[in-house]
Amino acid sequence: MLKHFTAALAALFFLFPLSAVGESLDLSQLGAIEEAEHWEERAWYQREDGSDWRVQDDGSVIVTLSATGDVTIGGDTRKRGQSIFDKQLAQEPLGLDFPLSNVKSIFEADDLTLVNFEGTLTNTKSATKNTYSFAAPPEYVQVLTSASVEAVSLENNHVMDHGKAGYQDTCDTLSAAGVAYSGHLGASTFTTETGVKIGMLAYQTFNGNYKNIYAAIEGDIKALRDAGCALVVVSYHWGEEKDYVPNERQVPLGRATIDAGADLVIGHHSHRMNPIEVYKGKYICYSLGNFSFAGNGRPDDMDTYIFQQRFRVYPDGTAENADMRIIPCSISSQENVNDFKPTPKDADGAAALLARLDKLNAQFEKGVCQDGRGPPFRRIRRLGPTPTKRHTEAGA
Repeated sequence: MLKHFTAALAALFFLFPLSAVGESLDLSQLGAIEEAEHWEERAWYQREDGSDWRVQDDGSVIVTLSATGDVTIGGDTRKRGQSIFDKQLAQEPLGLDFPLSNVKSIFEADDLTLVNFEGTLTNTKSATKNTYSFAAPPEYVQVLTSASVEAVSLENNHVMDHGKAGYQDTCDTLSAAGVAYSGHLGASTFTTETGVKIGMLAYQTFNGNYKNIYAAIEGDIKALRDAGCALVVVSYHWGEEKDYVPNERQVPLGRATIDAGADLVIGHHSHRMNPIEVYKGKYICYSLGNFSFAGNGRPDDMDTYIFQQRFRVYPDGTAENADMRIIPCSISSQENVNDFKPTPKDADGAAALLARLDKLNAQFEKGVCQDGRGPPFRRIRRLGPTPTKRHTEAGA
């Protein structure tokens, strides 16, 4: 969020018109790489005269939001020995600040950073018989706070790995650290320094929960609006692991969420990048993939990105999209092994990732007509590298 730029940030900006319903999103038009200024004494939002450029002359306020995929730290307490995360931690000079250190400057230069926190912060014993169980000591919340992460979605298939006691420990730890969380206990809100209140909701669709979400979503969004939220972001844990496109149930729900009044929909669970849809002028990111993911030391797909969007909020509380950008990243700072340090890609790597995402969008559009009344949805499970041996992602 606030703070200062300490180094130049090379990022790719993409501006899109947002007027058409179901509009195609073209990521193949690569813009020039822009370097941010070296600001030593000024906060990221300050002009040379010290004024805040986020507050516009017409009274509107610009809000910048960053969203990422899965953040899973710690390990499985049922297993003996150090987890792969703790082994890496022991090698890192930055200690618990290391996982998000390569993206910290990006998160400091926004108004709100929202990640999917997949696991628990507790010292209790695992309470699941699932193949994978994730937990980290409560003090590991520093991974989030040291990198300016203000909010997490906390509704996924690992939040109850350590039962109710572990979940309560996680909620208490996040609250004490000042990190907002949303999930099955309800919504969360965050108010920016410029006074804009943002509401966040998070749901998981498993175990027949689709019907419950459809019944609740409009009322849940309305409750946040009534509470003064100018922006509402909805996170979904949905779909199938390793799928590169959403399935026939995700698409209608994503669109229904926009119809119910959400400003942005963010998806997780597949461990893979999924298409981005522009629906009625608003974005649905079906999956952001992994981010800082300690569930696998050598995943077969290490591409990810930070989705960053700016909104313009007017004095009457109405809001509109200002622009967006995709910051292509790898989930690791190393090429062939996962060190849990997501790192922005160089120009060539960014171009390759955006070409993949553009191809995913093209595949998505072939399977679903823009008005939702097209041919039967076609699922495309794999796109990209085919692993030479079977790798099983942690079921997140």
